[in-house]
Amino acid sequence: MLSVSDAEAIILNLVQPLDRQRNTEVVDLFTADSRILAVPVTSPLDFPHWDNSAMDGYAVRYEDVQHSSAEQPAILEIVEEIPAGYQPKSTIQPGQAARIFTGAVIPGGADTVVMQEKTRREENRVFILDAPKPQGFVRHKASFYQAGTQLLPAGIKLNASEIGVLAAAQCPQLNVYRRPRVAIFSTGDELVTVDRPLQPGQIVDSNQYALAALVKESGAEPLILGIVKDDPVALEKVIAHAVAIADLVLSSGGVSVGDYDYIDKILESIKAKIHIRAVQMSPGKPLTVATFPSTDAINRVSPLYFGLPGNPAAVLVTFWRFVLPAIKKLSGITEGWEPVFLKVRSHDELRSDGKRETYLWGKLQLIDGVYEFHKAGGSHSSGNLVNLAQTNALAVLPVGKTLISPQEEVQVLQLSNR
Repeated sequence: MLSVSDAEAIILNLVQPLDRQRNTEVVDLFTADSRILAVPVTSPLDFPHWDNSAMDGYAVRYEDVQHSSAEQPAILEIVEEIPAGYQPKSTIQPGQAARIFTGAVIPGGADTVVMQEKTRREENRVFILDAPKPQGFVRHKASFYQAGTQLLPAGIKLNASEIGVLAAAQCPQLNVYRRPRVAIFSTGDELVTVDRPLQPGQIVDSNQYALAALVKESGAEPLILGIVKDDPVALEKVIAHAVAIADLVLSSGGVSVGDYDYIDKILESIKAKIHIRAVQMSPGKPLTVATFPSTDAINRVSPLYFGLPGNPAAVLVTFWRFVLPAIKKLSGITEGWEPVFLKVRSHDELRSDGKRETYLWGKLQLIDGVYEFHKAGGSHSSGNLVNLAQTNALAVLPVGKTLISPQEEVQVLQLSNR
């Protein structure tokens, strides 16, 4: 049985990011949020586009005001008013100044802005009451970004700040990676869809809905393949279909050691290579990870197969721990796909049998400026999905650790988008 860290290393080593040559598309800037940039962006514009004022005040020549004080102010003639968006008409001569506003173009001849709070105006004259710093409050052309150099690198997620930069750089369209396609199906004779009345012994297939939501949150495209009965022929058919259409395949159930757990046997029969069969964690011990032989007909990287447990809490925990990082790396992100762990204070007593790395779900809360982990109430059984609602973190008790006392430090896995 593999340790959690060894399983993670195997999985991330198996994941190959989407090929930029065959897996990009052009999108409009308004629809580019949360997409992964596939091609570096440059701009023909300097930032700032011109020397401009960082303050409301007066554009002056520094040599005219360098010795100014309240007792002996420099007195300058105001020759022009320059609001933002206006092209100056004057060149500032010795003894002159221009009234200027934030963002406005610095007029020729001026090299410094004196903020208006350090001045006094009388008709067309301004009194400079304090000596400014040389070139003070002047934002120089190209000091933020120089035209023709790289503005944003490939492999980053486009969030609001990046979208704003691209808009300012007049980039209306972008090359981004297509969304990874993730096939999802559930296995089990006992499963029914949410719209069917339950018969004795049946349960609703919640896994498929939860996984589809998690896949969407990750930025990928879920391909829903439904419920498959515990029938080897039917399972082999759906696996073959999933492998043909998806970049990553998720099934839930059928990977334990019961008489009706067929997934591993079917994968072996179709020549898949099984890299992981079980992980030393709770919940989530039964976990199958496999790859398929590549063929020239496919002309793409073989998809990675995750056979997740059947119990709903175990499905979510194994997705957050292993599948989410795999999807992030697959999507083309160059860094930051690894799970995010924090060390915080535990509000509650946390217990484990110490035999496996144990994950307990709950909520991170900010208490007096310090994050605390509050364990969800009720049973932490792998079959209990109810108390996972409204959680945003998983506390991690390593192998051999049986107790974390209240106020003791604990490592938690922060759940993204929650």
